[in-house]
This record gives sequence, C-alpha cells and structure tokens, in this order.
Amino acid sequence: MEAGALQFFIASVTAAGFGIALAAVGCGLGQGMGLKAAVEGIARNPESSGKVTVTMLIGLAMIESLCIYALVVSLILIYAHPQAGAIAALFGAGH
Repeated sequence: MEAGALQFFIASVTAAGFGIALAAVGCGLGQGMGLKAAVEGIARNPESSGKVTVTMLIGLAMIESLCIYALVVSLILIYAHPQAGAIAALFGAGH
C-alpha cells in the first residue's frame, strides 16, 4: 500500500503544479487584457477615469480570486488526500 500511496501523492503534486501554473497563466492574461482595455478607455475619455478605475479594480479582484481558488484546490490536493497518513509514515513523520 505504501507504493500506491506514494504514486497517488506524486500524481497529486503533479496535478497541483499544473493546475496552479495554468491558473496563473490564465489570470495573468486576463488581468493584462483588462488593464489594457481600461487604460485605452481612459486615454480616449479622460473624464471617465474614476468610473473606469473602480470597475477595473473590481474586475481585477474577481480575476485574482480565481487564481486563489486554484491555489486552495492545489493545496487540498497536496495536503488533504486520503493517503496522507501513509505518506507521513513512509517519510518517517509519524513517529
């Protein structure tokens, strides 16, 4: 069972790494596109800068929350899986 638990742990860490990398790339692209559009909008109509800035900040916070959700899921994959006790015993942390 220890070999199966180790394989499951390796798969969990790999999935967590790919998941957070994909989320970071997606959120970075989304935030960049949103910021670009906000700056272009303010450049075309400087009088609307207050409303555009508030809307942009709210949008950026929503996009960033998606990356934080991916981080939480990745941490759950790494630390809260069913074989956590077997992995801890395998590495000698259960003594």
